[in-house]
Amino acid sequence: MSATLKTVTLGCKVNQYETEYVREGLVGIGYRDAAQEEPADLCIVNTCTVTNEGDSKSRQVIRRLARDNPHTRIVVMGCYATRAPAEVAALPNVAEVVTDKRELPDLLGRFGVVDIPTGISQFGHRHRAYVKVQDGCLLRCSYCIIPKVRPDLYSRPSEHILDEVRRLLDNGYREIVLTGVHLGHYGVDWNAGKPKPQWYRLADLVRQIVSLAGDFRVRLSSIEATEVTRELVGVMAEFPDKVCPHLHICLQSGSDRILRRMKRRWGVKRFLDRCRLVSETLDRPALTTDVIVGFPGESDEDFDSTCATIREAGFSKIHTFPFSPRRGTPASGMSEMVPKCIKAERSQRLAAIESELREAYFRSLLGTKLRVLVEGSSERGLGLVCGTSCRYAPVDFNGDATLEGSLVEIRAERLADDRIVGTASF
Repeated sequence: MSATLKTVTLGCKVNQYETEYVREGLVGIGYRDAAQEEPADLCIVNTCTVTNEGDSKSRQVIRRLARDNPHTRIVVMGCYATRAPAEVAALPNVAEVVTDKRELPDLLGRFGVVDIPTGISQFGHRHRAYVKVQDGCLLRCSYCIIPKVRPDLYSRPSEHILDEVRRLLDNGYREIVLTGVHLGHYGVDWNAGKPKPQWYRLADLVRQIVSLAGDFRVRLSSIEATEVTRELVGVMAEFPDKVCPHLHICLQSGSDRILRRMKRRWGVKRFLDRCRLVSETLDRPALTTDVIVGFPGESDEDFDSTCATIREAGFSKIHTFPFSPRRGTPASGMSEMVPKCIKAERSQRLAAIESELREAYFRSLLGTKLRVLVEGSSERGLGLVCGTSCRYAPVDFNGDATLEGSLVEIRAERLADDRIVGTASF
């Protein structure tokens, strides 16, 4: 019987990609995924350290795996492993701690992988595949620990990325999500000292990917406002059927005063200018964002400014995070901490604004055609399937299980239960 393997991933899309990279390498030499209740010979845990809670959850996962698989070897990687390797190594059954993601090919080599992969060819049972194109972050936002655990910029060679996308398309994936620790910095490490006409950036990579043959689409994951360039938006406009008209642009706060305390690199006006560029260039694009509520010193006036900025941008989805002090960051030692009850009340207010803006955006899509990635049967009844549209709106429409994993064009007709209901134009 072949050796059994379990993988657990906490945190971001980059972590999910890196876990799949390791898993695929191990499967290639004979490991197989352990069944639900089957003990595993080897466990891979990819940890997160964005918050103190991420550290805690990572420890809980490792202890549970050791308890449920008493004879297993546990290999721990990820940002928590990088930040506190000795702490991780002391946990039960931990056989190895990987402190640098650049060591993953070496890790596979130690397990006997001879032909070290340059990328992945599958992405589990998902219908969309994440492709990591970049690692590292140069920013020093006062609330964020990530630059300390992923400090070095590294852009993957474009030929490796293109080969990987070809493999994924050949294996049936119809949505490719480009991701990175700081996606918009793709190519920055190559361009130092070169004149600007010779720069190779994210827009150039996207253009190369969408020029590949096949019926598929590309979606960009989280990006910073300053990296929403005219070149990038221009490529999105040039290939409207291949690049999803959706950008997740990180706001964090709509108050200039708080943005300065956060050590962000722009003010509200510049942020809204970039949102306006997208909205004026693309056809009804979806804009989504992240917001931190209750950052130290955030007054009622600051929060009101955030609400006004959100309304002006017209976001269709907002990931709201109540501020949680992260040990090791400047923000954790700031004065004027906002009480939990105020953070909770502000989060509720943002949720209400988000619901209002989302409904308005979804209504603006009624009567239009949307391309939907079919993800399964709808809970709304027989004869319906569900999926995610190019504009990041959840959709139900007529269809059956044979459509799962494919791209289908539908006409958006009405709203129901915070979803668009449409009819497929077969």
